[in-house]
Amino acid sequence: MTDLQTRPGAAPAAPTRPGRLLALLLLGQFMALLDVSVVNVAVPTIRTDLGASGAALQLVIAGYTIAYAVLLITGARLGARYGYGRLFQCGLAVFTAASLACGLAPGTGWLIGFRVLQGAGAALMVPQVMSLVQRTFTGAARVRALGLYSAVLAGGLAVGQVVGGVLVQADLFGTGWRPVFLVNVPIGVVLLLAGQRLLPVLPGDRGRGFDLPGLLVLAAALGLLVVPLVLGHELGWPRWGWLMLAGSALLFGVFAVLQHRTGARGGQPLVPARVLRAPGLLPAAGAVFLVMAGFAGFLFSFALHQQAGLGYSALRAGLLSGPVAVAFGLSSLCWQRLPRRLHRSLPALGLATTAGAYLVVGALAGGGAGIGVVIEVVLLVAGLAAGCAYSPLFAAALGRVDPADAADGSGLLVTVVQLGQVVGVALLGTVFLGRVSYPAPPADSGRALWAAVTAVAVAFVLAAVLALRTRRAVAAGRD
Repeated sequence: MTDLQTRPGAAPAAPTRPGRLLALLLLGQFMALLDVSVVNVAVPTIRTDLGASGAALQLVIAGYTIAYAVLLITGARLGARYGYGRLFQCGLAVFTAASLACGLAPGTGWLIGFRVLQGAGAALMVPQVMSLVQRTFTGAARVRALGLYSAVLAGGLAVGQVVGGVLVQADLFGTGWRPVFLVNVPIGVVLLLAGQRLLPVLPGDRGRGFDLPGLLVLAAALGLLVVPLVLGHELGWPRWGWLMLAGSALLFGVFAVLQHRTGARGGQPLVPARVLRAPGLLPAAGAVFLVMAGFAGFLFSFALHQQAGLGYSALRAGLLSGPVAVAFGLSSLCWQRLPRRLHRSLPALGLATTAGAYLVVGALAGGGAGIGVVIEVVLLVAGLAAGCAYSPLFAAALGRVDPADAADGSGLLVTVVQLGQVVGVALLGTVFLGRVSYPAPPADSGRALWAAVTAVAVAFVLAAVLALRTRRAVAAGRD
């Protein structure tokens, strides 16, 4: 690693090779996001090759997401304690090794276990990305890095299905589904080697409290929330799922009480109150949650409508979902080129525009018509508008967080992003699938898509309201 060093809590220091460092971090982030969705299109071949049951296949998909979502804040606190660069490398090593193990798994049980391990590695790695950006980039460079980060978030969701479709369809050397996992291995090895030279040495704060009770309660609360959301619809929303959700709400209350008491005693809670009090953080985080929930839920419903309703291949469906993600990423990078007088209004205006664009898509596709040029153009508008809103929101959420609290702020926000994706797919997927059972005529599938897209539009309208509150909170914090 490079010799860039700062004391715990010190101001950010500029990296010697900022472009290469950012590429390294974002590639790691991209790999972790890719594996949320890349497996979806490989499910039929996994079922045939391993003789997996439907429940086992759900765990192959969900095991990664559950471990990833539950352990993100833990990964953030470990990075603050032991060093962000060190934890990034550790998480990347675990993720790469687990990817190799998944690709070589001899049976379904092994594959499920290795997927959970892969998710744990991602949870160790991903929070360090935002922490390192916060601690090593300043001013315009930080805003640009956050824009690239937003582009990666958008791209990872959509590209996963395309990459999975290409690899499965290619059936490299007769290996079927296995390259879906093995593709991570050479990339991970290259990133590990590059990390030895590029990652800055930012020493952890060993004196920082670990807040083990808060960590355990939060992990349990997140687990009780994520498991039924991921598996609920497939299993018919059993009673134990509702009991887990109720238990999750109870444990979140216990967690809030523990955090208050720890802070009142002069301890170091897992989510410090000063982080939550950063101007604009909470409303911006709420808006980010709703944006990711709507975006992920739309991509899931839209892909399912194309494949199961219109009969498109997984590859074609992924490619048709690409424009909205590409536009999202590009506008996340380029929004600063718009006139400065518009910057403060961009989040609310962009989210309201996105809501309207999704309603137009629902109206055009709701009758069961194929996905034509007009729908793709409207999706481009939706992606452009959402990107112009999302990147400034992300910057506003973390812009007023002290660099010493970068790990806690980034861990909180990355967890919000991941939970938004999980909740969006679970709830909007339920809205979609609750109105149609396959095989179904395109018109029935189109009506289900219209219902889901209406819910997406509502989420974006609510996000626009929170964006206005963020603007006021940030302005008040500066006064």
